Amino acid sequence: MSGTVGITPSATPTPERNVIVIGSGPTGLLLAGDLAAAGVPVTLVEKRPREIGNLSRAFVLHARTLEQLDARGLADAVEAVGRPLDRLRLFGGLTIALDALPSRFDHLLVIPQYEVEKVLERRAVEAGVRFRHETEMTGLTQDADGVTVRVRAADGERRELRAGYLVGADGMRSAVRDAVGLPFPGHSVIRSVVLADVLLAEEPESLLTVDAAGDAFAFVAPFGDGYHRVIGWHRGRDVPDDEPLDLEEVKEITRLALGRDYGMHDARWMSRFHSDERQAPAYRVGRVFLAGDAAHVHTPAGGQGMNTGLQDAANLSWKLAQVVQGHAAPGLLDTYQAERHPVGRSVLRSSGGIVRLAMARRPWALALRAALTAFLDHAAPARRRAVGQITGIGYRYPAPRGAHRLTGTRVPDVALADGTRLYEALRGGRFVLITPEPCAGAPAAARAERLAVARWPSGRRTTLLVRPDGYAAWASDAADAAAIEAALTTHVG
Repeated sequence: MSGTVGITPSATPTPERNVIVIGSGPTGLLLAGDLAAAGVPVTLVEKRPREIGNLSRAFVLHARTLEQLDARGLADAVEAVGRPLDRLRLFGGLTIALDALPSRFDHLLVIPQYEVEKVLERRAVEAGVRFRHETEMTGLTQDADGVTVRVRAADGERRELRAGYLVGADGMRSAVRDAVGLPFPGHSVIRSVVLADVLLAEEPESLLTVDAAGDAFAFVAPFGDGYHRVIGWHRGRDVPDDEPLDLEEVKEITRLALGRDYGMHDARWMSRFHSDERQAPAYRVGRVFLAGDAAHVHTPAGGQGMNTGLQDAANLSWKLAQVVQGHAAPGLLDTYQAERHPVGRSVLRSSGGIVRLAMARRPWALALRAALTAFLDHAAPARRRAVGQITGIGYRYPAPRGAHRLTGTRVPDVALADGTRLYEALRGGRFVLITPEPCAGAPAAARAERLAVARWPSGRRTTLLVRPDGYAAWASDAADAAAIEAALTTHVG
């Protein structure tokens, strides 16, 4: 292909050891930064200019995502910019309290997506990610050894890039997904949603304001720069996305849903959009992967979109690093589909259920909403499960038959004997082996850069191997040196 007219061949050395990421939203930035930090050469291709704008799609980071950022030393940076909220209002009288979460982050963080992107981009640049902004992917082919990507720059120059693997994090209209022939089945849940970024004469009582009344729904969230994002929908106004929108329509919908419009004025941006529920049937085709909105989209209810994409990236990045660097067999990459596709499906169901209940109008649906609200108010196990799904801390991954009960579970940020925390030990993309006192076996020195060894601060007898994404890879209540070495060989390489 390097002889194709008008295409300049890439000079990247040992391309099969490289990874190409398409799309520099939060998912692509986290993934690329993780790979580069692990020593994998990464090229990130983005058709937008480099400047991160002040237009945001997402506004919330949940506990599990904050834990993942903590494992990269980034949580303090986003917490310094965002504003914590210890409860999430979903619809009607249903409010989910977060201050009892079994996490260091017992809150959600209200923060515009672009502020998250700034933190992730800074880290990616420092880690050595090679950016190609204003560059569009025009096609790809793959073979047994890698992927060849055709790109076109803004000045018209065409090139070919070569890598061992490619990840499409290029959003709902993913060119990568189209190039590998994957469908994106689903449908529009709500149409003609209005959006405006405005100044308010009156500050809302709550950091996040969301409610529905009759045929109207509205959501208000702060950017932190004086402007607020307002999203609204009216059941009776189903018009095309390109229909002109004025501020009076936004104000009217907000008044119907929330009782007042907070004196909104001076809109810097307004548009209409529609909200879809879609999921690709596969997150992997050969050497090509999908992550974030390229793999799944759903309603914004519960604020799970950006979070699910970031957790996709955290799941895939360490696996790609292990395989590309020869520490694990390629079969490890199959677990990305097995672990993340069910989570994406669950998010579609939960976010869709929230928005349908919020917009309930028929008597039976209103009765169901009232019954569910009362049930969650009084049934602690059901409430914990709902909170676990929305915040991401309740998901666990499939474990092999006969595995220890902890295998596949999220490991909380436990204290270690040396006074540090687990999520500090995970930094650098390492596995962490936590052993009883005394240690039953010593790991091989060759793994030192990819494995931290720690001890429980108490007399706990479980030996636990934690993956770089904070999930249990292996555990044993009576492990000897041979069992520990076998586990390390299997998982760390």
